[in-house]
Amino acid sequence: MDAVQTIYRFYQSYGGEKRILGASACGLPIVALFAGRHEYPQILVQYGIHGREWVTSLLAPEQLLFGLTRGGAWFVPLANPDGALLSRYGEGFLQQLPPRRAQFLRVVNEGRDLSLWKANANAVDLNVNFPAGWGEGVRNVRSPAPENYIGRRPLSEPESALLYRFTLEVRPDATISYHTKGEEIYWEYFQQGERLRRDEALALALAKETGYAAKRISGSGGGYKDACIRALRIPAFTIEAGRDSLSHPLSERDFPDILAKNIGAVRRLSEELWKIR
Repeated sequence: MDAVQTIYRFYQSYGGEKRILGASACGLPIVALFAGRHEYPQILVQYGIHGREWVTSLLAPEQLLFGLTRGGAWFVPLANPDGALLSRYGEGFLQQLPPRRAQFLRVVNEGRDLSLWKANANAVDLNVNFPAGWGEGVRNVRSPAPENYIGRRPLSEPESALLYRFTLEVRPDATISYHTKGEEIYWEYFQQGERLRRDEALALALAKETGYAAKRISGSGGGYKDACIRALRIPAFTIEAGRDSLSHPLSERDFPDILAKNIGAVRRLSEELWKIR
């Protein structure tokens, strides 16, 4: 299964509200689809921002069609299509790129096996390229790399810039970012007081829905979740899907378990937000 083509085919066939947000570094469209109603609560869900975590994109059509009982949600199924194709097809995708870019990526990767590639086609890790603690992550690096390179400045990349711009336009009441792996839910980024208690309660509800563990972590910076919490003061969650015993990159054979545990997550979040309105 080609996850990228699956998403584009679903986008073409979807009869509801949808948009092309912009293009990736290699010119591939980054799409968004809406389900539900334009009333409280509004949720934004994004998937596949790390190349090797492309399997999460397959959740988007399923969760969209599962629907919401309250409000509405925008789904961004594949925030990093270039990275997904690099991880999935490696040299096969490189051969479709301009020779200079292809050689740059081979050199950065230090080899031709790109299956563990997380970054975009500029070798920037998009999930450390947002303006919240940019450059402060404990694993950040300062030069192009398959993972953890922060970029020249916050939002230097077309993918992170358009996702952030779209988020500020939509002004969602909460966001979810799907990653792999570990079956954990991260929810905290320096909130205090009532916001901290609110967000923890919502994380625990998502934990109950998925069977995952709600967890506080330290040492992150520049992430999409972090930027949503800081800029919009809203609940934002990173969901690490897939058992920790699995190996990166997860594949289609791992998807049924991920789907079973996450199919109702967006709906559950909408219900919980409604309760605390």
